[in-house]
Amino acid sequence: MKLITAVVQPSALEPVKTALAEVGIAGMTILDAKGHGAQTGKVEVYRSQRIKVDFLPKIYIETVVNDDELETALDAIQEAARTGAIGDGKIWVTDVLQVIRVRTGETGPTAIR
Repeated sequence: MKLITAVVQPSALEPVKTALAEVGIAGMTILDAKGHGAQTGKVEVYRSQRIKVDFLPKIYIETVVNDDELETALDAIQEAARTGAIGDGKIWVTDVLQVIRVRTGETGPTAIR
């Protein structure tokens, strides 16, 4: 099992959610986040004042998938979130040792769905 973590633009949330649902992945956790990568923020103008915004709004998405679903899920996220502009985001994958469904006590891959 793998944990996929994606940090993407807020505008990519609905396309990513839809793309994952289309490949059969419905369970995910979504958090609002702020951060920056190589672009280190941007300068905005507010009431004629230039203001440096260091941390930009992002969406943090986590989902656990079975090993055989990993590449399909990664492709779906990338295609849905990619605009080609700086700040599209990052995706990383982590091994998951155990999953437990609290309600039933199921463990392992059956607890994911």
